[in-house]
This record gives sequence, C-alpha cells and structure tokens, in this order.
Amino acid sequence: MRCPGSEPKVCCVEIVTARLALRRPGPADVETIFAIHRDPEASRHNPSDLLATPAEAEHLYSRWDDHWRRHSFGYWVVEERESRKILGFAGLKVVRFREIEVLNLFYRLDPAAWGNGVATEAATAVVSWAGRHLPEWPILARVRPDNVASQKVAQRAGLTRAEHLDDLGEDGLDWLFVTRWPANGPSPT
Repeated sequence: MRCPGSEPKVCCVEIVTARLALRRPGPADVETIFAIHRDPEASRHNPSDLLATPAEAEHLYSRWDDHWRRHSFGYWVVEERESRKILGFAGLKVVRFREIEVLNLFYRLDPAAWGNGVATEAATAVVSWAGRHLPEWPILARVRPDNVASQKVAQRAGLTRAEHLDDLGEDGLDWLFVTRWPANGPSPT
C-alpha cells in the first residue's frame, strides 16, 4: 500500500499490538512531536533532545520523514489502538555506531503514558517487526545509567546489556543494549 504523496518504494507500515497501533508520522503530528519533546520530564535523561520552538519540531519531523523515504521504516507514532490517542513515538533509525551501521531503537512517550507498559509493548513490537523484516541488522539502544525504566524496556524488548560497547553520548555516558553484535564488529576504541 502506498502512502499518499510518498515515493513509490515507501510503504505505510502499521504495527498493531493488543493495545497499540504504531503508524508512520505525518505533517499533522508535528504539534505532538513538539508537545512531547518540549516537556522537560519526557527528556529528563536526554536533555539535548529538548525542543524549544515549533520550527525545531518541524525540522525533527522532516528528518524522520526523510528517513522513512530512504529506508521505508523509521520512527512510528504510538497510539492507543481503540481511541487513537497519541501516546508518543517508538521506532528504529539507521545510525553509524563505531564502524558499522546499526538500527537505533528509540522510544519516547508522553509522561502521562508512563508506568503502564506502553513503552515495553511498543519497543517489543518494533524489535519484533525488525526481526521479521530486517533480521541481518543489529539493534542497539543507548540508555543513560540512571534511567532504570528505559533499561527495563530495552531488556523486555529483547535486547541485552553490552557493557563492552558503552559510549559517551550527547548527554554523558550511555549504556548500550543490543539484540546481537557481529562477531567481527568493532569493540571499544
């Protein structure tokens, strides 16, 4: 199925779970992108992700949309399945980590949606989708050491702690969680 206004190679992918529907973001989601990413609580562990203006949200959406156009997947909007209320975002982005390309697992929810398993359900669905559609790609999640809730989400989604890959991120030390790591993949430098 083609998305309206998209390149022919890009398909609308919806992931449906027991409680959630994950869909490709569209221009109408910029307001929600801004609302969640300007909330200091939502970005408490990654303050460099805070947005200050609607223009920054439009730019972020543009980057997400470009990723979808190039790769046919990316960050999804996480909605309650029945009401279609937007709870946040979760998905995968191709990134270069050390010397190889990997899929970065991302999940950020409105703090009002925290504490009821939504992040775990969304992240698990995304990792499962990748296992079916992109099985050759390693998945990693960068998690701040003091973000215990996010560590649990990564582990429940099927990633394991990879201490040998810990790295400095924009906001300090990141603990790495991975689905698998290539045997010949780079180790710490």
